[in-house]
Amino acid sequence: MEGALPSVVAGLVAAPVIAVPTSVGYGASFGGLAPLLSMLNSCAAGVAVVNIDNGFGAGYMAAVINRQSREGLRE
Repeated sequence: MEGALPSVVAGLVAAPVIAVPTSVGYGASFGGLAPLLSMLNSCAAGVAVVNIDNGFGAGYMAAVINRQSREGLRE
């Protein structure tokens, strides 16, 4: 539930990272606004951020990334 986690993971792996802030968590998350703003301010490359509790958007982003990588393999 930490907003900095996607930045750390993106710094360690070579694959794209999809960050999904959640509205529930510990501390003062303000309904997901604090993690969302932390994820949007990521300084690591390759982080895609979707809206709060947007699992559908994250799945769609994963499908887009998958499609792009398959098209790159064909060429």
